[in-house]
Amino acid sequence: MTDACNIAAALPRMAAEAPDRIAMRCPGRDGRYDVALSYGELDRRSDAIAAGLAGRGIARGSRVVVMVRPTPAFFLLMFALFKAGAVPVLVDPGIDRRALKQCLDEAEPQAFIGVPLAMFARTLLGWAKAARLRITTGRRALFADGTLEQVERAGHGAGPQLTATAADDVAGILFTSGSTGVPKGVVYRHRHFVAQVDMLRAAFGIAAGGVDLPTFPPFALFDPALGLTSIIPDMDPTRPAQADPRKLHAAIERFGVTQLFGSPALMRVLADHGQPLPTVTRVTSAGAPVPAAVVAKMRTLLPDDAQLWTPYGATECLPVAVIEGRELVTLRARTEAGAGTCVGRPVPPNEVRIIRITDEAITEWSDALLVKPGQVGEITVAGPSATDSYFRRDAQTRLAKIRERVAVDPGGGSGAGERIVHRMGDLGWFDAEGRLWFCGRKSHRVVTAAGTLCTEQVEPVFDTHPDVRRTALVGIGERGAQRPLLCVELKPGIAKAERARIADELRHIGEGFVHTAAVDSFAFHPAFPVDIRHNAKIGREKLAVWAARERRAGRAFEPARVPV
Repeated sequence: MTDACNIAAALPRMAAEAPDRIAMRCPGRDGRYDVALSYGELDRRSDAIAAGLAGRGIARGSRVVVMVRPTPAFFLLMFALFKAGAVPVLVDPGIDRRALKQCLDEAEPQAFIGVPLAMFARTLLGWAKAARLRITTGRRALFADGTLEQVERAGHGAGPQLTATAADDVAGILFTSGSTGVPKGVVYRHRHFVAQVDMLRAAFGIAAGGVDLPTFPPFALFDPALGLTSIIPDMDPTRPAQADPRKLHAAIERFGVTQLFGSPALMRVLADHGQPLPTVTRVTSAGAPVPAAVVAKMRTLLPDDAQLWTPYGATECLPVAVIEGRELVTLRARTEAGAGTCVGRPVPPNEVRIIRITDEAITEWSDALLVKPGQVGEITVAGPSATDSYFRRDAQTRLAKIRERVAVDPGGGSGAGERIVHRMGDLGWFDAEGRLWFCGRKSHRVVTAAGTLCTEQVEPVFDTHPDVRRTALVGIGERGAQRPLLCVELKPGIAKAERARIADELRHIGEGFVHTAAVDSFAFHPAFPVDIRHNAKIGREKLAVWAARERRAGRAFEPARVPV
């Protein structure tokens, strides 16, 4: 990779090659797709916005909070910022609102650009006080210094604005939801975004000319670089489980969508809807493990030659590994027997390795950290899309990053160099075929006096019960002497009077496997707390507190014990 690179560079190239090709279509307030942007228009208008922002002091390196819904304004704005070399600051929709102010204050942005509601909230709640420029996407400059329309008009006709950013220049700060810990700003450099595009294209065989339905809006930003047309879905991207499948199907049929991206919750919506998707040849689902039953059901709705990919990764590093639905379904029995969830084989040129489990920081890489083949440990990855740090979170960076000396400079120079190894914070192992198995979050492991229990090796065993919707393993007490307790969410319509019977049956299921025999206490929860964006990540910290309270109150179903 050359020193000069910019993730937005693909847009003017596509605009020159196919200026009239539709880059994206967006639904209006009435749900009709009457808004479309060609590659040429997206390029020209984002140039104008970049020039208009430059006239207001926003240039290379300026941090800009973006709180805009997935409308044309969002995509025009993001490409304008990338072209200018400015740094968009994006906050995950699932973030705890109490942490939002802290994140925005940490970012110390020079500008704040948002929808009218965000501008009002910023003024009322004191968000991002450091921002000296405030721009609204509304028609009037309420609680703002101007409108995005005014900015674009001021830069009209300015011509190409693509800045020759360096590969190591910061391209964006993406705050995680905090569903697996404190919200952190992941620092993306232009080389990380460019590497992601190259790896996704190669891993999934993506060719220009396809039509994409990206139900997670930031992924639509990759489409111009991949030569795809984006059809922005008519849904609330923060609540995929509540998406209307009829609206999604209408867009897919009308525009001949050939591929779609969505969370596991959205896959379940489409699978339960049960209508065929004859034009879709590629489905990608990420954000959490996709249940094999959902994959199997989706496969029946797709053409025989279609592919359903479930890439594994995180905000800090994506993609890490991938597996196709056909192979995943064949491994369902192993998952239900406690092997974990197979997430496939590493995406080249990633180097994925398993190290011993520790909650301490690791400064320097050593091969002595590696576990024996087939043993469970923490998953690590070194590769071109692995990010280097969290923004102004040195302690969290030290816990998640390991420096490794390598014989060849990973930046493309000659001689020895250094690279970052990212600790995924996930537990897993490699099988004899080179496939990676995900066993759960490291922070969610239950450590008893007899050993360690991993959530993804325990829960699928109990999820086979016909009355169970899902389960969550938590630990009661201090780590090292924890008592495992399984929280159980039943399917709708199961009476409370059935709980004792179901607990006995779950206990019997657990006795069938060595690693689940110790899980013999159960508490029934009406509806698990979940992460708002994925609707798949269970809020285990809250659940653990609830489970401890249930046990103290005697409401947990536990076997009779003989006093010592």
